Amino acid sequence: MGARLFPLFEDEAAERPMVASILADLIDYSSTVQNVALRRTDTMGKDDVQPTAKVAKQPQLGTVVGVYLPTMQNIFGVLLFLRLAWIVGTAGVFQSFCIVLLCCTCTMLTAISMSAIATNGYVPAGGSYFMISRALGPECGGAVGVLFFIGTSFAASMYIVGAVEILLTYISQDIAIFRPLGNSVEGVTTNMLNNMRVYGSLFLFAMATLVFVGVKYVNKLAGLFLACVITSILCIYIGFFTSRNVQASQICVISSKLPGFEDPVPTLISLSGQFDKYECSFDASENRSLNLYDMYCNNRTVEICYEEFPFLQGDVQLQHGIPGITSGELLNNLHSFYRLKGEIIPGITENIGMKTASVKADITTTAMVLTGIFFPSCTGIMAGSNRSGDLRNAAASIPVGTIGAIVTTSIVYLSFVLLFGSVAAGPMLRDKFGASVGGELLCAMIAFPSKYVVLFGAFFSTVGAGLQSLTGAPRLLQAIAKDDILPPLKYFAKGKKNGEPSWALLLSAAIAEVGILIASVDSVAPIITIFFLMCYLFVNLACAVQTLLKSPNWRPKFRFYHWGLSLLGMAICLFIMFISNWWQALIAMLIALCLYKYIEYAGAKKEWGDGIRGLSLSAALYGLRRLEDSEVHTKNWRPQILALITQNEDNSTEAINSSFPFPFISQLKAGKGLTIVGSILSGSLTREKFDEKESLGQAVHECMQKNKVKGFTQISISENLLSGYLNMLQLSGLGGLKPNTVLMNWPKEILETSGEEEDDSSTADFTQEAKLFSDVLHGVTNTKQHVFIAVKNQDIFPNNKQIHSPNSTIDIWWIVHDGGILMLLGFLLRQHKVWRQTTMRIFTVAQPEDNSIKIKKDLLQFLSLLRIEATVDVIEMPSDDISAYTYEKTLIMEQRNKLLKNLNMTRRESRREIQVLTDTQRHKFSVSQPPFQPQLSSCFEDQSSPLAEENLWPCLKRLSQTLSIPRAGCSSFM
Repeated sequence: MGARLFPLFEDEAAERPMVASILADLIDYSSTVQNVALRRTDTMGKDDVQPTAKVAKQPQLGTVVGVYLPTMQNIFGVLLFLRLAWIVGTAGVFQSFCIVLLCCTCTMLTAISMSAIATNGYVPAGGSYFMISRALGPECGGAVGVLFFIGTSFAASMYIVGAVEILLTYISQDIAIFRPLGNSVEGVTTNMLNNMRVYGSLFLFAMATLVFVGVKYVNKLAGLFLACVITSILCIYIGFFTSRNVQASQICVISSKLPGFEDPVPTLISLSGQFDKYECSFDASENRSLNLYDMYCNNRTVEICYEEFPFLQGDVQLQHGIPGITSGELLNNLHSFYRLKGEIIPGITENIGMKTASVKADITTTAMVLTGIFFPSCTGIMAGSNRSGDLRNAAASIPVGTIGAIVTTSIVYLSFVLLFGSVAAGPMLRDKFGASVGGELLCAMIAFPSKYVVLFGAFFSTVGAGLQSLTGAPRLLQAIAKDDILPPLKYFAKGKKNGEPSWALLLSAAIAEVGILIASVDSVAPIITIFFLMCYLFVNLACAVQTLLKSPNWRPKFRFYHWGLSLLGMAICLFIMFISNWWQALIAMLIALCLYKYIEYAGAKKEWGDGIRGLSLSAALYGLRRLEDSEVHTKNWRPQILALITQNEDNSTEAINSSFPFPFISQLKAGKGLTIVGSILSGSLTREKFDEKESLGQAVHECMQKNKVKGFTQISISENLLSGYLNMLQLSGLGGLKPNTVLMNWPKEILETSGEEEDDSSTADFTQEAKLFSDVLHGVTNTKQHVFIAVKNQDIFPNNKQIHSPNSTIDIWWIVHDGGILMLLGFLLRQHKVWRQTTMRIFTVAQPEDNSIKIKKDLLQFLSLLRIEATVDVIEMPSDDISAYTYEKTLIMEQRNKLLKNLNMTRRESRREIQVLTDTQRHKFSVSQPPFQPQLSSCFEDQSSPLAEENLWPCLKRLSQTLSIPRAGCSSFM
């Protein structure tokens, strides 16, 4: 009985852990993701365990230790300590609160979408990439994954630069290599930038070496880094309410009434460093001590000095920079104080080369710029989802832990905005590097009991965040490389024997070095913002797509999500991207698009059941339903080709490619519209025949790819070849997307080899290919809506690399009543690079007594309305040389004049049959076409019955006759 109750007790303990359990987990706390190679041993049997790899323990981490604490540690970073107070002083409390709230809302909505995706299945290493790629396909996943890897590597550089800034600016300036550092009233000096580059590179080398040696050492330091973060924040909170450094925070401020400002404008003067001998006063008397008059006026008159520096007319006084929470500074700090780079106060700058103690803006500030700088403070929300394999109950821990960490950090950020604005004066908040108080960090001055608690805590927590980035970025790249979707990245899938991504670490460190050479937190942060927002945007998109498509596999255990929230998260991500830096956002999107197309072109084919495939299917079905409900207008008509391959003895790729006009189809279609290449196998549906069908389909598909024919293959098995082709003719296509053009090879042999004369149709023994061709031709005429193209001598037709010279021509022998389809075919050919330089010529036939000039003028007018460039030639020919049907349809002037008066194509004309024959006997790259349509109609006057065999030879012979005049270097259609 007790044995049965014990498991139930364990389940309850997992859901409601006791304090002792939490403390036990804290001892084994690790902020990094377990190695993929070790995690895979969970699924191995005892006999499968490799001797070099230890068997991984069963997942034991709960919500607090497994998700909440790592996520909170990743979110809190350098910007909380170095830039949040400056953002509050620059943007004002109200706008700063909105900036922080906007960024936190973005990450919260992304966390909701991420929780839904993460609880829909197992998420291994490379969590964000895995979620996006499996939800939106390898193209989106690979493109965004690479950007996220770059962003994470840049994040490492930002943390390292921040750590060096804390060390050299606030802890110990004596260890600087390049001197003098100078006063920071104008921002970071050149010497300080060089120091940051040198120390940053050394820090990067040391941290990368630590990660390379073993992640276990990073894990052991994780508890220390977490303690530093929590301790520093608690000390700052206590300091907000104790205000221990009120007296030590005296600053020199000039309050002036200036035009354009309702309230007095404060100007902060730094009287430390090289200006420590000056007094905070403005005195022009002779017996004065060194004061602001000597700094700004330089023995000039007061009037001239006031004209150049109007703010000197205000009250000069020492005041408390940190007056305390009860001082009422919150109301004074509500409004923004944006400045351009180099401005002392809005609109006022110093002369070039003049050195004063006025604290100036080191960068141009706006609400949009500050949003881009602050947003990296809210990143790091993926830490919990990356550790799903280490959690006892990932479906419950990931949403609760991640959202709980975001709520906690959001409360800290928002409360810090209000408290900073309440305890410190505006000029003090805007002093980014503490120049007015001897180079002190504001949050360290506020902290209780000593500033060094926050300085060292911020330093170590920043170093810890950098280690986390250098640990996570290589694993992300390794996950992308192992999926083999980007061939150039395949080398980064390799690593050490234990699976650690050593080569990926090297690339990540190289990218981080680029950020370190920039040596500015304010410059690197917007870059990180863009890359992380791209990732968050696609996480929201993935959740929205999966929800809207209602995929059967979309069954997340986290239920508190909605596609509307995901779309709102996407909109906020786009909004922050473009207000932060629109040109960087466009560059990131361009990089993502290039990666997407490259993966689509060269990447390995992966089928993960992603949402993009489902979205494509839904869009295709919607479009097909729309096509079926409406009739195609003549303006939208283009050849939708059904190309029929007759059965060959050799069905290899080489034989099919050499015997079928794939180049002609490619040049005519250029990837536009529908193309179906089909064939029929004669026989019964057996397993062997089905395998033969699959083999033939693969061979045809390879031929299409080789000749860049974009379309589909359709291979069927039929007891009778004719029935198979006729069925394919009727059943090809779907809904409103059906072929309107049939293409076949002209029979190689019409008569069997015999000693009989070919003209003796009574004794002719026709080939099976000729009979099949004529029967399919008969079937096409009965459909009433198909154009028929018969191709002859396709083996000498130009391939896609044989470009015609400008002297080449496309000759079209025009049958008037075709509605302009022959001209359209010539026009479509000229869109391809092979025929682009050729000239199109239109030939028509007239009797000697006809008005040839009037006919040519009418045809030119017709071509003008069709917007087709071509020359027109009228060939005068006696009626004896023209067949009766052609004479009747082409030369009766009443019918011609009626057509030329009504130049717009009617619906009836657009549906008439038009057949085109290609004949290349006259030139290497020529295509010849006999007068096919008239002969076809006369041969098939009785379309209700099959063509009689005794009439087959005369019709085929008439069809093979040509009316074209021999012209070298041209291609001809008739």
